[in-house]
Amino acid sequence: MARTDERFREAYNALLSICKNLPLEAQLPSELALADDLDVSRTVIRSALQRLDAEGIIRWSGRQKQLLRKPVASDRVRVRSEPVSPDELERRFLDWILRFDVPPGTPLNVTDLARQFRVSAHALQEFLASLSRFGLVQRRRKGGWELLGFTRDFAVELSDFRTILELNAVSQLVRLPDDHDIWPELDRLDAAHRALAAEIETKYHDFSLLDEQFHATIDGVVKNRFVAEFQKVISLVFHYHYQWDKKDELDRNAAAIAEHLRIIEALRTRDESAALTAARMHMTTSKQTLLASLNTHSLI
Repeated sequence: MARTDERFREAYNALLSICKNLPLEAQLPSELALADDLDVSRTVIRSALQRLDAEGIIRWSGRQKQLLRKPVASDRVRVRSEPVSPDELERRFLDWILRFDVPPGTPLNVTDLARQFRVSAHALQEFLASLSRFGLVQRRRKGGWELLGFTRDFAVELSDFRTILELNAVSQLVRLPDDHDIWPELDRLDAAHRALAAEIETKYHDFSLLDEQFHATIDGVVKNRFVAEFQKVISLVFHYHYQWDKKDELDRNAAAIAEHLRIIEALRTRDESAALTAARMHMTTSKQTLLASLNTHSLI
Protein backbone atom coordinates (compact mmCIF):
# COMPACT_ATOMS: atom_id res chain seq x y z
CA MET A 1 0.00 0.00 0.00
CA ALA A 2 2.56 2.54 -1.14
CA ARG A 3 0.21 5.19 -2.50
CA THR A 4 -1.85 7.67 -0.54
CA ASP A 5 -4.53 5.23 0.53
CA GLU A 6 -6.40 6.66 3.47
CA ARG A 7 -9.71 5.75 1.87
CA PHE A 8 -8.66 2.11 1.52
CA ARG A 9 -7.34 1.91 5.09
CA GLU A 10 -10.38 3.58 6.60
CA ALA A 11 -12.75 1.44 4.51
CA TYR A 12 -10.86 -1.72 5.48
CA ASN A 13 -11.05 -0.90 9.18
CA ALA A 14 -14.74 -0.05 8.79
CA LEU A 15 -15.34 -3.44 7.15
CA LEU A 16 -13.56 -5.09 10.07
CA SER A 17 -16.03 -3.40 12.40
CA ILE A 18 -18.94 -4.62 10.27
CA CYS A 19 -17.54 -8.16 10.34
CA LYS A 20 -17.08 -8.01 14.11
CA ASN A 21 -20.81 -7.35 14.56
CA LEU A 22 -21.92 -10.21 12.29
CA PRO A 23 -22.39 -13.85 13.32
CA LEU A 24 -19.99 -16.40 11.89
CA GLU A 25 -20.91 -17.67 8.40
CA ALA A 26 -23.07 -14.58 7.81
CA GLN A 27 -23.02 -12.89 4.41
CA LEU A 28 -21.67 -9.36 4.05
CA PRO A 29 -23.84 -6.79 2.20
CA SER A 30 -23.38 -6.19 -1.52
CA GLU A 31 -20.44 -4.16 -2.84
CA LEU A 32 -22.81 -1.36 -3.82
CA ALA A 33 -24.41 -1.24 -0.36
CA LEU A 34 -21.00 -1.22 1.33
CA ALA A 35 -19.75 1.53 -0.99
CA ASP A 36 -22.81 3.65 -0.22
CA ASP A 37 -22.59 3.03 3.53
CA LEU A 38 -18.88 3.87 3.72
CA ASP A 39 -19.01 6.66 1.10
CA VAL A 40 -16.22 5.22 -1.03
CA SER A 41 -16.01 3.83 -4.56
CA ARG A 42 -16.65 0.19 -5.37
CA THR A 43 -13.01 -0.06 -6.42
CA VAL A 44 -11.96 0.73 -2.85
CA ILE A 45 -14.50 -1.75 -1.46
CA ARG A 46 -13.20 -4.48 -3.76
CA SER A 47 -9.63 -3.86 -2.65
CA ALA A 48 -10.71 -4.06 0.99
CA LEU A 49 -12.69 -7.26 0.35
CA GLN A 50 -9.68 -8.81 -1.37
CA ARG A 51 -7.61 -8.05 1.73
CA LEU A 52 -10.29 -9.58 4.01
CA ASP A 53 -10.32 -12.68 1.80
CA ALA A 54 -6.51 -12.93 1.83
CA GLU A 55 -6.46 -12.63 5.63
CA GLY A 56 -8.97 -15.48 5.97
CA ILE A 57 -11.61 -13.26 7.55
CA ILE A 58 -14.11 -13.85 4.74
CA ARG A 59 -14.48 -16.22 1.82
CA TRP A 60 -15.23 -14.13 -1.29
CA SER A 61 -16.54 -15.94 -4.34
CA GLY A 62 -18.54 -13.96 -6.88
CA ARG A 63 -21.30 -12.20 -4.97
CA GLN A 64 -20.91 -14.42 -1.91
CA LYS A 65 -18.91 -12.88 0.95
CA GLN A 66 -19.12 -15.24 3.91
CA LEU A 67 -17.62 -14.40 7.32
CA LEU A 68 -15.16 -17.12 8.35
CA ARG A 69 -13.71 -15.64 11.55
CA LYS A 70 -14.15 -12.63 13.79
CA PRO A 71 -11.55 -9.88 13.31
CA VAL A 72 -9.08 -9.18 16.11
CA ALA A 73 -7.24 -5.97 17.02
CA SER A 74 -4.13 -6.97 15.07
CA ASP A 75 -6.17 -7.14 11.84
CA ARG A 76 -6.65 -3.37 11.80
CA VAL A 77 -4.34 -1.25 9.65
CA ARG A 78 -2.81 2.05 10.65
CA VAL A 79 -4.41 5.11 9.08
CA ARG A 80 -1.74 7.58 8.06
CA SER A 81 -2.34 11.31 8.06
CA GLU A 82 -0.52 12.21 4.85
CA PRO A 83 -1.11 15.35 2.81
CA VAL A 84 -3.43 14.66 -0.11
CA SER A 85 -1.49 14.85 -3.37
CA PRO A 86 -2.88 16.74 -6.39
CA ASP A 87 -3.38 13.42 -8.21
CA GLU A 88 -5.30 11.97 -5.28
CA LEU A 89 -7.45 15.09 -4.95
CA GLU A 90 -8.27 14.84 -8.66
CA ARG A 91 -9.23 11.19 -8.28
CA ARG A 92 -11.43 11.92 -5.25
CA PHE A 93 -13.20 14.81 -6.95
CA LEU A 94 -13.86 12.93 -10.18
CA ASP A 95 -14.98 9.89 -8.23
CA TRP A 96 -17.48 12.16 -6.46
CA ILE A 97 -18.76 13.51 -9.79
CA LEU A 98 -18.95 10.14 -11.51
CA ARG A 99 -20.93 8.52 -8.70
CA PHE A 100 -23.78 10.91 -9.60
CA ASP A 101 -24.10 12.41 -6.14
CA VAL A 102 -24.38 15.94 -7.55
CA PRO A 103 -26.48 17.15 -10.53
CA PRO A 104 -25.09 19.57 -13.15
CA GLY A 105 -25.49 23.23 -12.25
CA THR A 106 -24.90 22.67 -8.53
CA PRO A 107 -22.88 25.40 -6.76
CA LEU A 108 -19.74 23.98 -5.15
CA ASN A 109 -19.25 24.80 -1.48
CA VAL A 110 -15.47 25.07 -1.25
CA THR A 111 -15.43 24.93 2.55
CA ASP A 112 -17.53 21.75 2.72
CA LEU A 113 -15.68 20.06 -0.13
CA ALA A 114 -12.29 20.92 1.34
CA ARG A 115 -13.38 19.23 4.54
CA GLN A 116 -14.73 16.22 2.66
CA PHE A 117 -11.57 15.78 0.57
CA ARG A 118 -9.28 16.63 3.51
CA VAL A 119 -7.44 19.48 1.86
CA SER A 120 -7.17 23.20 2.54
CA ALA A 121 -9.68 25.56 0.94
CA HIS A 122 -6.80 27.24 -0.90
CA ALA A 123 -5.62 23.92 -2.34
CA LEU A 124 -9.15 23.12 -3.49
CA GLN A 125 -9.53 26.56 -5.12
CA GLU A 126 -6.33 26.00 -7.08
CA PHE A 127 -7.47 22.54 -8.07
CA LEU A 128 -10.84 23.79 -9.34
CA ALA A 129 -9.08 26.48 -11.35
CA SER A 130 -6.89 23.84 -13.01
CA LEU A 131 -9.86 21.52 -13.57
CA SER A 132 -11.92 24.20 -15.29
CA ARG A 133 -9.95 23.65 -18.50
CA PHE A 134 -11.66 20.26 -18.86
CA GLY A 135 -15.10 21.88 -18.86
CA LEU A 136 -16.34 20.10 -15.74
CA VAL A 137 -16.51 23.23 -13.54
CA GLN A 138 -16.67 26.97 -14.07
CA ARG A 139 -16.52 30.14 -12.00
CA ARG A 140 -19.86 31.70 -11.10
CA ARG A 141 -20.55 35.33 -11.89
CA LYS A 142 -21.14 36.14 -8.25
CA GLY A 143 -18.11 34.23 -7.07
CA GLY A 144 -17.46 30.62 -6.20
CA TRP A 145 -17.67 27.60 -8.47
CA GLU A 146 -20.35 25.65 -10.29
CA LEU A 147 -20.35 22.05 -11.43
CA LEU A 148 -21.14 21.83 -15.14
CA GLY A 149 -21.49 18.10 -14.87
CA PHE A 150 -20.79 15.10 -17.02
CA THR A 151 -23.13 15.65 -19.98
CA ARG A 152 -23.70 13.80 -23.25
CA ASP A 153 -21.73 16.43 -25.17
CA PHE A 154 -18.85 16.06 -22.72
CA ALA A 155 -18.93 12.26 -23.18
CA VAL A 156 -18.94 12.51 -26.98
CA GLU A 157 -16.11 15.04 -27.10
CA LEU A 158 -14.05 13.06 -24.59
CA SER A 159 -14.59 9.83 -26.54
CA ASP A 160 -13.58 11.41 -29.83
CA PHE A 161 -10.46 12.95 -28.32
CA ARG A 162 -9.60 9.65 -26.64
CA THR A 163 -9.72 7.94 -30.02
CA ILE A 164 -7.23 10.42 -31.48
CA LEU A 165 -4.81 9.89 -28.59
CA GLU A 166 -5.17 6.11 -28.59
CA LEU A 167 -4.59 5.73 -32.33
CA ASN A 168 -1.52 7.93 -32.06
CA ALA A 169 -0.21 5.74 -29.22
CA VAL A 170 -0.80 2.58 -31.27
CA SER A 171 1.19 3.99 -34.20
CA GLN A 172 4.06 4.95 -31.93
CA LEU A 173 4.02 1.64 -30.05
CA VAL A 174 4.51 -0.61 -33.10
CA ARG A 175 7.71 1.29 -33.93
CA LEU A 176 9.37 0.81 -30.54
CA PRO A 177 12.60 -1.26 -30.41
CA ASP A 178 12.61 -4.92 -29.40
CA ASP A 179 14.25 -4.17 -26.04
CA HIS A 180 11.56 -1.68 -24.97
CA ASP A 181 9.68 -2.45 -21.74
CA ILE A 182 6.35 -2.38 -23.58
CA TRP A 183 6.77 -5.85 -25.07
CA PRO A 184 6.91 -7.82 -21.79
CA GLU A 185 4.08 -5.59 -20.55
CA LEU A 186 1.94 -6.64 -23.51
CA ASP A 187 2.77 -10.28 -22.73
CA ARG A 188 1.62 -9.73 -19.14
CA LEU A 189 -1.59 -8.03 -20.28
CA ASP A 190 -2.29 -10.82 -22.75
CA ALA A 191 -1.98 -13.41 -19.96
CA ALA A 192 -4.12 -11.34 -17.59
CA HIS A 193 -6.89 -10.96 -20.18
CA ARG A 194 -6.89 -14.68 -20.97
CA ALA A 195 -6.98 -15.55 -17.28
CA LEU A 196 -9.96 -13.27 -16.69
CA ALA A 197 -11.71 -14.57 -19.79
CA ALA A 198 -11.39 -18.11 -18.39
CA GLU A 199 -13.21 -17.04 -15.20
CA ILE A 200 -15.46 -14.37 -16.68
CA GLU A 201 -18.64 -16.01 -15.34
CA THR A 202 -17.69 -15.17 -11.74
CA LYS A 203 -15.10 -12.41 -12.09
CA TYR A 204 -16.56 -10.18 -14.79
CA HIS A 205 -16.69 -7.27 -12.35
CA ASP A 206 -12.86 -7.26 -12.30
CA PHE A 207 -12.69 -6.02 -15.87
CA SER A 208 -12.80 -2.28 -15.10
CA LEU A 209 -9.42 -2.46 -13.35
CA LEU A 210 -7.90 -4.51 -16.18
CA ASP A 211 -9.31 -2.07 -18.72
CA GLU A 212 -7.65 0.81 -16.89
CA GLN A 213 -4.30 -1.04 -16.89
CA PHE A 214 -4.62 -1.92 -20.58
CA HIS A 215 -5.21 1.61 -21.81
CA ALA A 216 -2.71 3.16 -19.39
CA THR A 217 -0.02 0.80 -20.73
CA ILE A 218 -0.69 1.61 -24.38
CA ASP A 219 -1.12 5.35 -23.84
CA GLY A 220 1.95 5.43 -21.59
CA VAL A 221 4.31 5.01 -24.54
CA VAL A 222 3.52 8.58 -25.60
CA LYS A 223 5.79 10.98 -23.74
CA ASN A 224 3.86 14.21 -24.05
CA ARG A 225 3.03 16.41 -21.07
CA PHE A 226 -0.19 17.71 -22.64
CA VAL A 227 -1.46 14.25 -23.46
CA ALA A 228 -0.61 13.11 -19.92
CA GLU A 229 -2.82 15.80 -18.40
CA PHE A 230 -5.89 14.82 -20.41
CA GLN A 231 -5.27 11.11 -19.91
CA LYS A 232 -5.97 11.53 -16.19
CA VAL A 233 -9.56 12.56 -16.84
CA ILE A 234 -10.03 10.14 -19.74
CA SER A 235 -8.75 7.18 -17.74
CA LEU A 236 -10.99 7.89 -14.76
CA VAL A 237 -14.12 8.44 -16.82
CA PHE A 238 -13.75 5.28 -18.86
CA HIS A 239 -12.67 3.30 -15.80
CA TYR A 240 -15.71 4.26 -13.76
CA HIS A 241 -18.31 4.00 -16.50
CA TYR A 242 -17.95 0.22 -16.43
CA GLN A 243 -19.49 0.38 -12.95
CA TRP A 244 -22.50 2.53 -13.90
CA ASP A 245 -24.62 0.28 -16.06
CA LYS A 246 -24.90 -3.29 -14.79
CA LYS A 247 -27.16 -4.47 -17.64
CA ASP A 248 -25.46 -7.17 -19.72
CA GLU A 249 -22.23 -6.48 -17.80
CA LEU A 250 -20.86 -10.01 -18.21
CA ASP A 251 -21.38 -10.17 -21.99
CA ARG A 252 -20.18 -6.59 -22.47
CA ASN A 253 -16.97 -7.18 -20.53
CA ALA A 254 -16.31 -10.49 -22.27
CA ALA A 255 -16.62 -8.74 -25.64
CA ALA A 256 -14.27 -5.97 -24.52
CA ILE A 257 -11.67 -8.55 -23.44
CA ALA A 258 -11.82 -10.08 -26.93
CA GLU A 259 -11.35 -6.62 -28.47
CA HIS A 260 -8.35 -5.96 -26.23
CA LEU A 261 -6.77 -9.28 -27.20
CA ARG A 262 -7.12 -8.44 -30.91
CA ILE A 263 -5.33 -5.15 -30.31
CA ILE A 264 -2.58 -6.84 -28.30
CA GLU A 265 -2.04 -9.50 -30.97
CA ALA A 266 -1.74 -6.90 -33.73
CA LEU A 267 0.67 -4.82 -31.64
CA ARG A 268 2.87 -7.80 -30.82
CA THR A 269 3.18 -8.64 -34.51
CA ARG A 270 3.81 -4.94 -35.30
CA ASP A 271 0.90 -4.95 -37.75
CA GLU A 272 0.05 -1.26 -37.58
CA SER A 273 -2.89 -1.45 -39.97
CA ALA A 274 -4.53 -4.30 -38.05
CA ALA A 275 -3.81 -2.63 -34.71
CA LEU A 276 -5.37 0.64 -35.82
CA THR A 277 -8.44 -1.14 -37.17
CA ALA A 278 -8.88 -3.11 -33.94
CA ALA A 279 -8.34 0.02 -31.84
CA ARG A 280 -10.90 2.03 -33.84
CA MET A 281 -13.44 -0.76 -33.39
CA HIS A 282 -12.80 -0.86 -29.66
CA MET A 283 -13.04 2.93 -29.33
CA THR A 284 -16.41 2.85 -31.12
CA THR A 285 -17.70 0.12 -28.81
CA SER A 286 -16.42 1.94 -25.74
CA LYS A 287 -18.11 5.17 -26.82
CA GLN A 288 -21.41 3.38 -27.36
CA THR A 289 -21.14 1.74 -23.93
CA LEU A 290 -20.38 5.06 -22.27
CA LEU A 291 -23.39 6.76 -23.87
CA ALA A 292 -25.63 3.82 -22.97
CA SER A 293 -24.45 4.06 -19.37
CA LEU A 294 -25.29 7.76 -19.28
CA ASN A 295 -28.71 7.03 -20.73
CA THR A 296 -29.33 4.44 -18.04
CA HIS A 297 -28.64 7.10 -15.41
CA SER A 298 -30.87 9.63 -17.21
CA LEU A 299 -27.93 11.91 -17.94
CA ILE A 300 -28.78 12.27 -21.64
